[in-house]
Amino acid sequence: MSSTAQLSARERITSLLDDNSFVEVGALVTKRSTDFNLQQTEAPADGVITGYGLINGNLVYIYSQDASSLGGSVGEMHAKKITHLYDLALKVGAPVIGLLDSTGLRLQEATDALNAFGEIYKKAALASGVIPQITAVFGNCGGGLAQLAALSDFCFMEGKQARLFINSPNALAGNYKEKNDTAKAAYQSKSGLVDYVGDSEADVLNKIRDLLTILPSNNEEDSSYDECSDDLNRLLPNFSSEIADSKKALIDLSDNNYFFEIKADYAKEMVTGFIRLNGMTVGAIANRTEVTDESGKVVERFDGTLTTAGCYKAESFVNFCDAFNIPILTLTNVNGYKATVEEEKGIAIAASKLTYAFSEATVPKVNIIVGKAYGTAYVTMNSKHIGADLVFALPQAQIGMMDPDLAAQIMYEKEAESVRKEKAAEYAALQSSAEAAAKRGYVDSIIEPETVRKHAIYSFEMLFTKRESKPYKKHGTV
Repeated sequence: MSSTAQLSARERITSLLDDNSFVEVGALVTKRSTDFNLQQTEAPADGVITGYGLINGNLVYIYSQDASSLGGSVGEMHAKKITHLYDLALKVGAPVIGLLDSTGLRLQEATDALNAFGEIYKKAALASGVIPQITAVFGNCGGGLAQLAALSDFCFMEGKQARLFINSPNALAGNYKEKNDTAKAAYQSKSGLVDYVGDSEADVLNKIRDLLTILPSNNEEDSSYDECSDDLNRLLPNFSSEIADSKKALIDLSDNNYFFEIKADYAKEMVTGFIRLNGMTVGAIANRTEVTDESGKVVERFDGTLTTAGCYKAESFVNFCDAFNIPILTLTNVNGYKATVEEEKGIAIAASKLTYAFSEATVPKVNIIVGKAYGTAYVTMNSKHIGADLVFALPQAQIGMMDPDLAAQIMYEKEAESVRKEKAAEYAALQSSAEAAAKRGYVDSIIEPETVRKHAIYSFEMLFTKRESKPYKKHGTV
């Protein structure tokens, strides 16, 4: 066990799985290489414990790197154990969980170790979109091993002692660990790589169990379901006040206020996570203009625009949901694109990827316009124009090219202020209201805020048997 570890590699497995469910595979496998006196070094299980077990009665495959055995370093046989696990998981359609704690590449095995990394990468790529892949970092996860964390669908990290990096902080020009520890969870969670940071190893393991209870086991399952004890017609009297901090709005409308947030520290202006509606797992995406604490105090504000990071965050989430047949709900409240010199470097690419992801997704897609919906940023946010199955709008929603005051200012630049105000009101009524969009068929229904939950539920119930075929292609290029 590494000096930073709280649990041994085997204890992590037994803590994660249902009691007495773990079956080890390849316990006697060990290194073959004898170079650099490796034959004189004991390497139990070649530094990784592999096998299968149950989480809440559902089959999972799991590997846990053992830093007490050659530092948990990745060599030929270490990799063969992991790739064999992937082969089994792909055959039966069950998730793979990797618990990472390793010094990285085994230097004594050189090119064999490089091949080992490549073999694992190849299996992870093959499994992408077929079975869920989850990694959790407990000790060191550096160099090429960090790519394995990034190749997975979800990456968890212990927040105090775990380290995740391609290049160590001291190897970065002009940087050192004490100045900016880029390997820490606090940094990597803000980069978008880490989906959840736990206060302890036990917290991380419990969160993995929670996630796996709401996900399907493979891409051929329709979704994950649970009994719903919440009132399907429950009204949401506080929904209007929760729109700004859309995380609270999603919690409010979900069964029993369940919400599993993804990438909470990354691009906070875009909320992503899983909710339940009538027991069904639904992927939720929402624009956000405020972050509030438990007392309701605003601690952070955003300007309601799409950002490069926000688009990438949402795109990745849409792709996962579509791959695993998870319906998508969006709460749209966006007034354009972030306008800075830095954003201009990548916002067009990021927004196009999000547009493409929504357009290509064939799962049920429901959009609720809860505030502003301006310009092509609105089009990108799961609008009917790019394939949403149902679109609702709240009565106060504003849907159009731009803010009416700005539109009037542009069109009637030389007119008096009173004229511009009059024309702005006229523009709002004719071109920017929810009613105007509904008259053109771009909004299916205007609903009251307190009824959002029941409308979302009956929409997904209606769309449950949705089937949609796209033109044949190997894959898109966006």
